[in-house]
Amino acid sequence: MYGLIGRMIATPGKRDELASILLEGTAAMPGCLSYIIAADPTNPDALWITEAWDSKDSHAASLKLPSVQAAIARGRPLIAGFDSRSETTPLGGHGLVRVG
Repeated sequence: MYGLIGRMIATPGKRDELASILLEGTAAMPGCLSYIIAADPTNPDALWITEAWDSKDSHAASLKLPSVQAAIARGRPLIAGFDSRSETTPLGGHGLVRVG
């Protein structure tokens, strides 16, 4: 498995709008085991994105999907930056089906 955890900073006052865009069209991403967008309770402009994939290749392929490309294009103007990003190897957990 392959995982990513990152914190994205929205332009001031645009966190909810950015979260909506990021959540659109994410249900049909082949290989995606979990994709969670969470508001950061300590920063009104920050979002945490936690992803689990069956492989790093599936994640890379998802970035080429038309729905993901459209979300990136719409969301880019609302992103002020990123301040944290970590790759992980998910081992399992509640709600996550182990593959392989």
